[in-house]
Amino acid sequence: MNQNLKRSNKLFLVVMTAFFAFDVFCWYSIFSNVPNASARAYFLDVGQGDSELMVFPGGVTMMTDAGPTDAVLGGLEKALPGKKYIDLALITHPQLDHFNGYNFILDHYEVGAFLYNGRDDTGVAEWTALKEKIAEKHIPFITLGAGDRVHSGKDEVDILSPDREFGESAELNDTGLVEMIKTGNFRALFTADIGFNIEDWLIANIKDLRADVLKVPHHGSKYSSGDAFLRAVNPLIAVIEVGAKNVYGHPGAATLARLASSTRAEVFRTDKNGTVGVSYENGKLKVEREK
Repeated sequence: MNQNLKRSNKLFLVVMTAFFAFDVFCWYSIFSNVPNASARAYFLDVGQGDSELMVFPGGVTMMTDAGPTDAVLGGLEKALPGKKYIDLALITHPQLDHFNGYNFILDHYEVGAFLYNGRDDTGVAEWTALKEKIAEKHIPFITLGAGDRVHSGKDEVDILSPDREFGESAELNDTGLVEMIKTGNFRALFTADIGFNIEDWLIANIKDLRADVLKVPHHGSKYSSGDAFLRAVNPLIAVIEVGAKNVYGHPGAATLARLASSTRAEVFRTDKNGTVGVSYENGKLKVEREK
């Protein structure tokens, strides 16, 4: 195995090849030998962008997106005090507000492997710079798609979308990796920037979309979070990752209304609440926020 797939006393990484929509590396298994504890989810305040961090039992870390700037570093330092290693770093799709923070993270953190959707046709200089940094550091850069899975002990991350068709879409938002995270205590659905069309596909093709925690699609865009989708997910907690006074009008008033009418979720926003943390304690979900 490539020595850059770093091992600690917490982590043993096994890579198996299989075939699906993207047939590079289709199965990741992470096994921890540290006593079990509850997983934690952090929705980092990175301004107008997305960045989520899962900390699995034993300290195994999986990051999803990193926002547009170096603002992600402050949130990471608070979530992982003293730790300078991220086991897996996932890029949902190559848009600046999702990947560019990794250019700054790689100046301060080691990363075991990068996961992405296989798309490179962005024409953005920062994307080229990130790929060059990943290559210079000899970090594996692995393509995933619908049907792939990441295991951390008994917890798992299922990639629900994109399938081959959506993975080739001219609309990059259609290509975003959608993750269903199943822990021993709660389920979380991370939705990148998907719109109504992907939501409808998920309803039609995924048997069980229920999740306790929902990362609201596309920063609360009015073109996402349809009623049928929200009812299928039925979250208790919904987090909107959004920048204050952004030029896009996110989150949309219609989206907030649908969240209120189609779910019983308590809604948190990074522009108003800062970084939001979710954990499970004493039989209940616990939410912590900066503001």
